[in-house]
Amino acid sequence: MDYNIFKSPLRHFIKAKINGGAVLLFVAAAAMIIANTPLRETYDAFFAKEVILQFGDINLFHVHGRNMTFMSLINDALMAIFFFSVGLEIKREILVGELSSPRKALLPVVAACGGMLVPILIFSLICPESPASRGAAIPMATDIAFSLGVLSLLGKRIPLSLKIFLTTFAVVDDIGGIIVIGAFYSSNLILEYLLWALGIIFILWIGGKAGINSKLFYIFFGIVVWYLFLNSGIHPTIAGVIGAFTVPARPKLNIYKYVGEIRASLQKLPETADMANNKYMLSNSERAILRHVESVSDKVISPLQSMDDNLHPLVNYVVMPLFAFANASISFEHFTLADIEGVTLSVFIALVLGKLLGIFSFTWLAVKSKLLNMPEHMDARSLLGVSMLGGIGFTVSLFIANLSYAGLPDIGPTLLNQAKLGIISGSVFAGLAGYLLLKHFYKNPRNR
Repeated sequence: MDYNIFKSPLRHFIKAKINGGAVLLFVAAAAMIIANTPLRETYDAFFAKEVILQFGDINLFHVHGRNMTFMSLINDALMAIFFFSVGLEIKREILVGELSSPRKALLPVVAACGGMLVPILIFSLICPESPASRGAAIPMATDIAFSLGVLSLLGKRIPLSLKIFLTTFAVVDDIGGIIVIGAFYSSNLILEYLLWALGIIFILWIGGKAGINSKLFYIFFGIVVWYLFLNSGIHPTIAGVIGAFTVPARPKLNIYKYVGEIRASLQKLPETADMANNKYMLSNSERAILRHVESVSDKVISPLQSMDDNLHPLVNYVVMPLFAFANASISFEHFTLADIEGVTLSVFIALVLGKLLGIFSFTWLAVKSKLLNMPEHMDARSLLGVSMLGGIGFTVSLFIANLSYAGLPDIGPTLLNQAKLGIISGSVFAGLAGYLLLKHFYKNPRNR
C-alpha cells in the first residue's frame, strides 16, 4: 500500500496527539497527588460548585431540575466538544483515510473488534457481580494520544504503517465506545426533547447538503442539539458525534479554481515596492485585492477540515487536560487489598491481557487464513508490540467508568476509585511493556 498520500495529514495528526498526551500525563499525575493531600477538600469543593449560564428564562446548564456542577459541565459539555472532534476525525477517515475503502479498513476493524470484545468478556468473567459488572465496557477503548506518544519515543525506527494501523484501530475503538455510550448509558428518555433534537439534526443535514459552509451555523445548531439531548435522557456527548457528521467535507471552491483566482489577484498587485515614496501603507485597491485573496483562501478549505484543525489545540490542551484533572484523581485512603482484587484487578487484566489477546489473535487469524494481508513493514512481532499498546485506555475508559459508577448510591465512589486505579495502572503497564517489546524488535536496523 502506498502511504505517501497520508504522510502530511497523518504526521500533523500524530504530532498533535503526542503533544496532547504529554500534557495529559502531567495533569493526571497532579490530580493523583492532590487527591492524597489536604488539598483534597478544596479540590472536591471546586468541582462540586454549580454552574449557571442564563439566557432569559433558559439556563443552558440546568438539567432534570438542578444546575450542573463544574464536574458535570466538564463530563457532559466539554466532553461533547471532544466527541465532536472525534466525529470529525472519523468522518475524515471514512472519506479519505484508512476507513475509506474495505481494503484499507478491514484489518484494523478486525483488530478493533477483537480489542473490544475480548476485554469485555474477560472483565465479565472476572467481575460478574452487580453493580460492579456495570463497568464491563471500561477496558474496550484505546487512547490514541498516549499510545502514539509511546510510539514517538522510539523515533524513526517505527514504520509509518505501524502508526497508521494503531491510529486506525483506535479510531474504530472510539466508534465502538460511542455506540456503547449511546446504547447503554442513556435512560429516562423524554420523547418531546428527542423529537426536537431530531428536527434540528435534520436542519443541519439539509444545511450540509445545500452547501452551507458557515461554521457558526453548525456550532449554533450543534449547541441546540446538545441541550436537547442533555434534557432528553440521551447522553449529550452523542450530540457532538452526530453534529460532526453533518459538517460538509466539500469546500466551496475547488483547488484549481482557487489557484486561478489567486494568480489573477496577484497580477493586480505592484511587483516592486515604491521605496522612493516611502509607501508603507496599502492603497484601497491593494487592500481590496488582499481581502479577496483571504476570502477565497477560506473557501478552499472545507468546514470539516477547518473545524478539525481549529479544535485540535482546544481539545488537546484545554478539554482533555481539564477532564483528566477532574477525573484521574485516585484516593488511597482506606484502600485495602480487597479493593485491588475487585474492580481494579478486573480492569487491569482486561486492559493488559484482554487487549493484547483480542487485537493480536483476531488480526493474526485474519492474516493466517489469507482473508487479509498484513500491512507493509509489519510482522507478528510488531503486531504483538502494537497490540500491547492497545491496552493504554485512558480518556474514554475514564469517561465510561464515570458513567458506570458515579451515579450509584453509597458504593459508587468506591467502585469508581477502584476503576480509576485499574485504568491508570493497566495503561502504564501496557505502555511500558509495549515500548520495551517494540524497542527490542526494532533495535536491529534491518527490522526497521
